[in-house]
Amino acid sequence: MKVAFLTLGCKVNYYETERMMEQFQELGFDIVDFNESADVYIVNTCTVTNMADRKSRQMLHRAKKKNPDSLVVAVGCYVESGGEKLKEDSAVDAFFSNKDKEHMAERFVEHFQLEFREAGAGHRHVHHERTRAYLKIQDGCNQFCTYCMIPYVRGRGKLASMPEEEVVERVTELAERGYQEVVLTGIHLSSYGVDRSQAHNFLELEGKPLLSVIRKVSEIAHIQRIRLGSLEPRIITESFVQELVKMDKVCPHFHLSLQSGCDTVLQRMNRHYTSEEYAEKVALLRRFYERPAVTTDVIVGFPGESEEEFEQTREFLRRIEFSDLHIFPYSPRTGTRAAAMPNQVTPEEKKRRSDLLIADTEEYQKKYGSYFLGKQEKVLFEEVVNGAKGQYLVGHNERYVKIGVPLDEAEKKGYGENEIHEVTVENLSIFPAL
Repeated sequence: MKVAFLTLGCKVNYYETERMMEQFQELGFDIVDFNESADVYIVNTCTVTNMADRKSRQMLHRAKKKNPDSLVVAVGCYVESGGEKLKEDSAVDAFFSNKDKEHMAERFVEHFQLEFREAGAGHRHVHHERTRAYLKIQDGCNQFCTYCMIPYVRGRGKLASMPEEEVVERVTELAERGYQEVVLTGIHLSSYGVDRSQAHNFLELEGKPLLSVIRKVSEIAHIQRIRLGSLEPRIITESFVQELVKMDKVCPHFHLSLQSGCDTVLQRMNRHYTSEEYAEKVALLRRFYERPAVTTDVIVGFPGESEEEFEQTREFLRRIEFSDLHIFPYSPRTGTRAAAMPNQVTPEEKKRRSDLLIADTEEYQKKYGSYFLGKQEKVLFEEVVNGAKGQYLVGHNERYVKIGVPLDEAEKKGYGENEIHEVTVENLSIFPAL
C-alpha cells in the first residue's frame, strides 16, 4: 500500500511525522509524496490558530478528493481540540491523538484490521529531502498562557523528557544516515528534565539537564551543527550561556519566545517576564556571541490591545533588532481564558497591525543580512532552487542566514547537497528571491 504524509504546524510535528513514516515503512508500506495518488493519506494537524484548524480540514478534504477510495487519517492537535464533533466529517476515515503517534503504524493497522508483516532488518530508511534532522526530546507544557491550547492537547500540562541515553542513540542513528545538523526541539524545550527531577519548574534546574544533553550530542562524531528549538527567555542566564558557548557545535541562532513587547499585554497573556527582562536576555546572548541570530514570535491584536500598546510592542521590536520575526494575528481558541476576554480586536485591525510588523520584519532581515557582506561563511548546502537569476545551490550558515551559490559555479567548485563549504557573501540581491 502507498501512504502519503502531510505536516502542518510546528517543528515538533515535522519530527513526529518522520518517526511515523519510518514506522509505516518498517511494515512494508511505500511512502509517496502527498501530491501523488495514495491508498492512505495521513495529515499531522495543527490547532494553534483558527486558520490552522481550517488548513487541517482543507488538507484532509483535499486528500479525499485525490482518491475517494483512499483512507484519510487525521492525527495530532486538531484532533485533540476538536473532540467528538470531528467525527461528523465524512471525508476523514479515522482520528488519532498525539499519544497515538508513538505507535502510529500499529494503531493504524489495528484500527482498520489490516494484516502486514514487518519488512525486516533489510528495510530501507525513509529518504528525507532535508539535510537538517529534527529530534523531539521534550513534550508537554505547563505554562498555560491564556491564549494557548497546547497544554490541553499535549498531555494536559504534563511534561515528558526523552532520556539522555535515548537522545544520544537517536542522534547517533541520524549521524550514521548522513545528517550533519540536528535540531533539538520540544513543546517547551526549556522544561527538559523537569519530569525526571525533584524540581517544580525549569527555573529551579537552571537549564542544567538541557545543557547536559546538548553536551552529549556535541560529542557525537559527524554531527557538525546543533540548533535549539524555541527557548523560554527565563532560561537564558549568565551561567547557562557561559556553558553553552563552550560547545562549538551549537549554532549562535536563538529563538526566544516573546509574543508582545508591551508589559500589560504580557500580563494578560500570563507570560512570566517583562519586556525589560527579555531585553536583558538578548543582551546577554550578544555579550557572549558575536552577532547571534535572535528570532521570535509576536501575536498582534491580543484582546484589549490598544493602539498605544501595539506601538509599544512595535518600538520594542525596533529596539531589539531581531534577525527575523514570525507575526501571528491573535486567534481565539475556545476553552482558553483569552477567548472570553473583553475588547476583542477586529480582524481588520489585526491585519493592519500584522502588515505593519511584516514590513518592519523585512527591514530587520535586510539589516541583519548586510552584516555578512564580504565575510567568509560556512554554509551547509541543502538543495537546488530557482532564484532571481537562474538556479542556485542553497543552504544556511550557522546563524540561519540563507546563502546561495549559482549552480554552475557550485558545480565547478565541486559543491554538493549536504556538504559544508566556506563561501564569501558578495551581495544580498538573491535573498528575497530565495
